[in-house]
Amino acid sequence: MRKAQSPAELGFTGHDRRRLAKALDQVREAKVYQRIQAVLLIAQGSSVDGVAHITGSQRRSIDHWVQRYLSHHCVADLSDAPRSGRPRAAGQITPIRLLRELARDPLNLGYNTTVWTTALLARHLSQRYASAITPRTLRRRMKELGLRWKRPRYVYATKDPHRAQKKGPLCAG
Repeated sequence: MRKAQSPAELGFTGHDRRRLAKALDQVREAKVYQRIQAVLLIAQGSSVDGVAHITGSQRRSIDHWVQRYLSHHCVADLSDAPRSGRPRAAGQITPIRLLRELARDPLNLGYNTTVWTTALLARHLSQRYASAITPRTLRRRMKELGLRWKRPRYVYATKDPHRAQKKGPLCAG
């Protein structure tokens, strides 16, 4: 078993404690909050076992976070590096293609409707570009383009005020 070191022996200063406390108040991400909190507790003299119990983290992780922080004394080192993320679904369906298809009349394309629904447009785009896209993904893409999906407003026809004159004496009843 290794001997516990004091914060000063590890390399922490009073300035580090103030910097970490300030960063803890400003952080928005839960993971980064947990890391800063763990490093701050170590800087304040808590044991690694105690910090692991408080934060619910592994001892190895806490040691790693402390070393990352102490390498440059920079709180930003505790944040995650940017990652590429999951590949975009239906990459062939570009914003330009989406807008072009949305501008077309579904009735002229052989569909039995005059307005697009997300399900119908998703099915049409999937067939047209041989790339599967779900209605949910389509809604998300449309939102990214600043488009809003609204149901068409139905307008009931009103009777022509001059109907009786046009129909003649038979309609005047």
